[in-house]
Amino acid sequence: MPPITFIDEDFKGVDSSQDDPMVISIDIDNFTIMKTLVDQGSLVDILYWKTFKAKRIPIEEMTPYDDHVVGFLGERVGTTEYIKLDTTFGLNKASKTLKIKYLVIDANTSYNIMLGRSSLNKLGAIVSTQHLAMKFPSLSGDIFTIQVDQKIARECYAKTLRVEPTRQKIVGSQSPRRKMLGRERSPRRDVQPAEQAVAMIDLDSRNVKPRL
Repeated sequence: MPPITFIDEDFKGVDSSQDDPMVISIDIDNFTIMKTLVDQGSLVDILYWKTFKAKRIPIEEMTPYDDHVVGFLGERVGTTEYIKLDTTFGLNKASKTLKIKYLVIDANTSYNIMLGRSSLNKLGAIVSTQHLAMKFPSLSGDIFTIQVDQKIARECYAKTLRVEPTRQKIVGSQSPRRKMLGRERSPRRDVQPAEQAVAMIDLDSRNVKPRL
């Protein structure tokens, strides 16, 4: 891997005195998906159910997955499906496209996707929270940079503090696939968690030019 360094000019935010989350935009199947959280503390990559539905991906494209994700408080969250999607990091020629395996999880969150160490290592990315930037090498050895939109990052964090947790998504809970197909019902079907809507501005459908 070529050497990757950060300088003061890599910071493109509005407030350098910050501890903001790494929130970027990525492209998946002709959609630019904003509010993508880069979480180096997570091993897996997560596509949230609300985003899956907004993209209108055929549910048949998901693959069964029998394992669990351990949450921040040590709770084990059931995951029953995953999907592999071509994901583009960066813009135009300064980009790289990889096939990323996303676990599909139904959770109340202000983010659309969470990228963990699995995709970051595959990308060869180095993250600098101080500069709110992420750099990764191209196949030719050039270094590409993705900057955080600090305003969106702060908005997401503020909304996260107000989001109610999805309490029933624990071991033995129904999968997104089963909930959609109506094959399973929650014992407390009269109580439904508030689901965060995905705004159209978060999923920008457009013709994405072929990546080099």
